Amino acid sequence: ITLGVDLCRGRRRHSGTLQLPPLSWRQAERDLSRAPEGDTMARPTTLPFHPLPQINIIHADPDSFDVENGPSACCSPSGLQASPGSGLVLHPNLGAHGQRRESFLYRSDSDYDLSPKSRELSRNSSIVGELHGEDLIVTPFAQVLASLRTVRNNFTTLTNPLGPEFVSAVCLLTDESYQKLAMETMEELDWCLDQLETIQTYRSVSDMASNKFKRMLNRELTHLSEMSRSGNQVSEFISNTFLDKQNELELPCPMAKTREWKKRPHHQTQLEGQGTLTQISGVRKLSHSTGLQGSSISRFGVKTDQEDLLSKDLENINKWGLNIFRVAEHSHNRPLTCTMYTIFQERDLMNTFKIPTDTFVTFMMTLEAHYHSDVEYHNSLHAADVAQSTHILLSTPALDAVFTDLEILAAVFAAAIHDVDHPGVSNQFLINTNSELALMYNDESVLENHHLAVGFKLLQEDNCDIFQNLTKKERQSLRRMVIDMVLATDMSKHMSLLADLKTMVETKKVTSSGVLLLDNYTDKIQVMRNMVHCADLSNPTKSLDLYRQWTDRIMNEFSHQGDREREKGMEISPMCDKHTASVEKSQVGFIDYIVHPLWETWADLVHPDAQDILDTLEDNRNWYQSMIPQRPSPPFCTGDGEGDGEGGHRFQFELTLDDEQDGEMGVEEGERGTEEGWSPVEQGGV
Repeated sequence: ITLGVDLCRGRRRHSGTLQLPPLSWRQAERDLSRAPEGDTMARPTTLPFHPLPQINIIHADPDSFDVENGPSACCSPSGLQASPGSGLVLHPNLGAHGQRRESFLYRSDSDYDLSPKSRELSRNSSIVGELHGEDLIVTPFAQVLASLRTVRNNFTTLTNPLGPEFVSAVCLLTDESYQKLAMETMEELDWCLDQLETIQTYRSVSDMASNKFKRMLNRELTHLSEMSRSGNQVSEFISNTFLDKQNELELPCPMAKTREWKKRPHHQTQLEGQGTLTQISGVRKLSHSTGLQGSSISRFGVKTDQEDLLSKDLENINKWGLNIFRVAEHSHNRPLTCTMYTIFQERDLMNTFKIPTDTFVTFMMTLEAHYHSDVEYHNSLHAADVAQSTHILLSTPALDAVFTDLEILAAVFAAAIHDVDHPGVSNQFLINTNSELALMYNDESVLENHHLAVGFKLLQEDNCDIFQNLTKKERQSLRRMVIDMVLATDMSKHMSLLADLKTMVETKKVTSSGVLLLDNYTDKIQVMRNMVHCADLSNPTKSLDLYRQWTDRIMNEFSHQGDREREKGMEISPMCDKHTASVEKSQVGFIDYIVHPLWETWADLVHPDAQDILDTLEDNRNWYQSMIPQRPSPPFCTGDGEGDGEGGHRFQFELTLDDEQDGEMGVEEGERGTEEGWSPVEQGGV
């Protein structure tokens, strides 16, 4: 069959100025070395589907998943009935995508405006079959799969390989439409090949999404920073906290370096606090370690004269939004111990894993004592809140029977220890001050590594080993999972976690199976890591009165760090200057760019179980938006010494060396982006 176009060229033809109707989600191809001059036609970056999938569960067989040996015998959709394993099955949801505001991830990567015309141009083909409706695919790898299915569908139409009975479909095409379809098919294939050629062999396909999301976020932050000085500070805070820039190499900025050098006092070049690096700091002996007996254990693991009030509080242990502040008040400031005790009783974990009650309470009291009560936010109150939130997420109906008892134990334990011995300052502060911890952990997830070390070290204290009756293999498996989950609470890993989860979910949406199998360690731990990460970022999803208390606490902790930085003559970190920080704008930005995209993706995974959480999040966001003072923000400092000193330098982005190389390859690589996106020019500090 002659298709009317040259399909046998040695070099792939670039798409040129032809608009591609089939796919409404590809960025404009702007490589000047291949595109005709003046080709500026934009391709939006989201792909519409029709129903938002509902996820049902294939119940877990405790023996179907081996944390050490990987996949079970059930490794394909066809084998589900014969050998059931844990998995999420995508089923149609007749409801529409809903009227809720979508996150920035669904904006066009090129111009942030997915026009109605672009939405209409999408074609319903074999990409989704009959299971999906108005749902958008934004992760590049899933888009590639969807595009390849379009290519296959078009090829079937063009070549009619299925026999004479299907010839009518080809006959209905005019010569013009036939050639157009052939051209579009080749364009689809060209684009897929372009995407696949950019994949680095030592990185996962979800890095394509991570790089895209980082690039889009940085553009959003650049726009926000140009609006006001407070917006500039919020942008810098979000970028410095939630974007991992460890692999970036910034271009030299002599003026900034000179300014930083002049401000840096001599003592910053020396170690803060000398100690023995081979020892785990922060672990100390406590008097209660050996004094508890089984018969003396109280109803909720703690002694209190307000047991009735505490009992009433803990009636909500299985509800989202437990008032952990009242639990602390009624437990003599032992919220973590009594919350964990209640969770373990609810889940019967102490019987399942033969944990002696006195050992459990001793460990929990020891662990709670190693959280610093003088730290405003990262204390045992926060640990208890994250543990209880994790407990609720584990119980979501969509995930019923997905996780084994050991995995549940690991997740709740990880949540409990995830911030133990937190000093109330950020990782970057510890790195900038050459702290002992930063040296010990080579500047990589400094606090998270320390929390793990302390948490596991406390198990070695007298009568504290709550895992004493686990088998060796169970202990090894649990330790591996806990390490993965706690390291995932490093906020600089946020975008990678989000990209991993979203890529996994969307990839299954565009496959014919529609089944998200969780029968191997990589997939299952990915869900668990994001679960604990969601719990760690759950404050804005709680009732407004609870959320506001958490906000006050974190802002106070930031202010204390800012005071320490001021005393040391350091640049004050974004949002840490109590004189200039905008609480309301910081929370709106935090929700818009971090919390909402994460919870939006989680809600997609467990649909429809998290819809109320998203509703509360949107209400809280709107409340903080309404509280932003309606007055002009003070102008930026211009570098002449006027203004607020530390807050005076405008947040901006510069191309990294990797970005320049990617630019030479062409922006049309679509959703790829740079190695780590755009790099903010840090003005010292965190």
